[in-house]
Amino acid sequence: MGFRFQQTVPFEWVDYNGHMNDAEYNRAFSQATDAFIDHIGLHGKARSEFAYTIFTLETHTCYLQEMKEGEAFEITSNVLDYDSKRIHLFLSMYNADGELVATLEEMLMGIDVNERRGTPFPEQIEEAIAGMYEQKHDLEKPKQAGRTIGIRRK
Repeated sequence: MGFRFQQTVPFEWVDYNGHMNDAEYNRAFSQATDAFIDHIGLHGKARSEFAYTIFTLETHTCYLQEMKEGEAFEITSNVLDYDSKRIHLFLSMYNADGELVATLEEMLMGIDVNERRGTPFPEQIEEAIAGMYEQKHDLEKPKQAGRTIGIRRK
């Protein structure tokens, strides 16, 4: 059961360079992350029932190709790792031709909404995360995962 998020680039997301603005890539990835959270079973009703949510701790975006107004894209997910309260998630954005156009690597943490601190995932949510991890954990790590920013010197 793979996760997919689909969208097209609206006019409002296009900047003065005639392509999707960098902030809008992050908006799309944020919307996909919310859909991923729903996909693992932590939808609105479950968040209320468990008094539990997920916060984003860190992100790293790589912009690989331009996207223009009206172009369709799809975002897929890969759970690179997880523990009792964190998910190391990697999202890949593809254009309609199936070309990789951007990636987002992020660390998410499960939060008890009453205590406002990290706590273990509810059992059924952890089982869903484990299932998604098992689907892809043996795949090669994405090239953009774990990157750092810096100028290479010769």
